[in-house]
Amino acid sequence: MHAQVHTARLVHTSDLDSETRERIHQMVADAFAGDFTETDWEHALGGMHALIWHHGAIIAHAAVVQRRLIHQGNALRCGYVEGVAVREDWRGRGLVTALLDAGEQVIRGAYQLGALSSSARARRLYASRGWLPWLGPTSVLAPAGPVRTPDDDGTVFVLPVEVTLDTSAGLMCDWRAGDVW
Repeated sequence: MHAQVHTARLVHTSDLDSETRERIHQMVADAFAGDFTETDWEHALGGMHALIWHHGAIIAHAAVVQRRLIHQGNALRCGYVEGVAVREDWRGRGLVTALLDAGEQVIRGAYQLGALSSSARARRLYASRGWLPWLGPTSVLAPAGPVRTPDDDGTVFVLPVEVTLDTSAGLMCDWRAGDVW
């Protein structure tokens, strides 16, 4: 028996009708089992969505949205990965690989680097795909100025495309409501 090969379709937020956006939102919220806020959903909007359907149902999602990360005084154009989720009954079938293949295509085609904040469970997967764990201190450029984000240290991964990064240096993200990383 051959394993089914999954391919994610890339769609910009602006090309999703409201019903489809709501179905994606519901699937992602369900996949996170209550640990996905309205602000988390807001973070996943405005960029490219990698989507996998099965018989009309959305079973997997990831988004790449533009952010600015500051590294050694440079404001870098970043494709930031958000809302990676697979419906519970479809987990363990390679769908995340298909989502990341699509998301990384967007990152390599449009950004200087990719970045994401990973759960402990997913860190090995990202590392196996060439994502680098950020070893240095993290911070956010908040409205009042730079603020350290020590709770996010060790969770951030980057995928360099057009830049050389010192992963032991500091890394600062742009401000947003909710979880800044």
